[in-house]
Amino acid sequence: MAARAPKGEVVRNPVRGGFKYALRFTAYGKRRYVTLGRPQEGWTEAKAQTALDDVLADVRRGIWQPDVVQLAAEPVPEPTFHEFASAWFEATRGEWTENTQADYEWQLRVHLLPFFKDYRLSQITVAEVDRYREAKLAEGRAIAAAAKRGKPRTQTYTDRRGRKCKRTERPLSAVSINKTITRLGQVLEVAVERELIPRNTARVGGKRRRLKAAKPRRTYLDRAEQVTALLDAAGELDRGAPSNRRHVKRRAMLAVLAFAGLRIGELCALRWRHVDLAGGWLHTGSKTDAGYRTVKIRGALRGELLTLRASRKAIDQGAYVFPTSRGGRMSDDNFRGRVLKAVVKRASENLEGAGLPPLPTGLTPHSLRRTFCSLLYALGEDPGVVMDEMGHADPVLALRVYRQSMRRGEDEKAALRALAKGDYLAVDGSRTEIQDASHADHEAA
Repeated sequence: MAARAPKGEVVRNPVRGGFKYALRFTAYGKRRYVTLGRPQEGWTEAKAQTALDDVLADVRRGIWQPDVVQLAAEPVPEPTFHEFASAWFEATRGEWTENTQADYEWQLRVHLLPFFKDYRLSQITVAEVDRYREAKLAEGRAIAAAAKRGKPRTQTYTDRRGRKCKRTERPLSAVSINKTITRLGQVLEVAVERELIPRNTARVGGKRRRLKAAKPRRTYLDRAEQVTALLDAAGELDRGAPSNRRHVKRRAMLAVLAFAGLRIGELCALRWRHVDLAGGWLHTGSKTDAGYRTVKIRGALRGELLTLRASRKAIDQGAYVFPTSRGGRMSDDNFRGRVLKAVVKRASENLEGAGLPPLPTGLTPHSLRRTFCSLLYALGEDPGVVMDEMGHADPVLALRVYRQSMRRGEDEKAALRALAKGDYLAVDGSRTEIQDASHADHEAA
């Protein structure tokens, strides 16, 4: 019977300040371990893999000899959670988008590390995971109690520009606490794979390690009059803006969210080279592979973009579609606070003045993304097209909105179809049609 071929793998051994590459393999019926070195010493994944291939070849030929120093290197001290999690984060951060990196870093730095940083990996038991969960709940109760006494707690944070800022501290929601436990489980799963610990205690018992979270209320605009009110209010604010704020095109920004379903980060990062008015497509990237997509520029959005393009004297294809006064990228926070919040307030006032219900409370940029999803169904698009244009690999959201959309009456569906094509009723009841703007298109070209 032929001898079993030796097997091995390249591993990253967490050490203080990073990690070292090492080889784990079988030779002559025993498990072996060889330390290589750090990336700072010139070691790469490819170089380590080559070293492994050479060692396994020597084992097959029977000429590999264990080095006493190398064999003594395997029983390294068990890393602390701080050491292991930091090495895991640095080794894998290149796989995530900038926003995901920031989210994971916040979960580790602000929540997990303060509690688990000095624990050895094997010391993170099921009981300790439960104790962490209870500690976050107690922390939330203390924050709420301080706010109730009129002495809210504050926290210091660094914004995207590197500035130190303060904000009122808020209790961590059940959903957010569960996300930190998920992140803990993600780190510990790697430790299990490397045989540093026998099981992933953050995942033992499944849902029993998590808090029961209330189902979030998903807001979106489901009637044509609501979307119209939002766009009209944005136009009013645009016309009344002071001269130093005329570069902020609220109506066009909200039209892109409602009629193209972009995420807030995609909207702020949108450049003119992504806008193909001649072909009728808007190209955008996202946080997932499925999110890199093209969205059809339909009638209403085409009219808004043509009007915007015609208002610019010269178009640099590399320029932002919605820049700051200095031509830079608008921040997500500025859009939420200075654009959407003000427009929603004005739109609700206009609706109430016309004897109609105000816009739903809690509207966010993502609410308009759901609005776009709903509009696609009103246009008769099937769930597959909706998923493509939304950039979703998972059909859950598309099908959830589909079920809600099917409950609409035919009159409302017809109104939404007309809205998406650029023909809709204004808040005062008059019918408005966004011009095709072929003249503007010619001027912009």
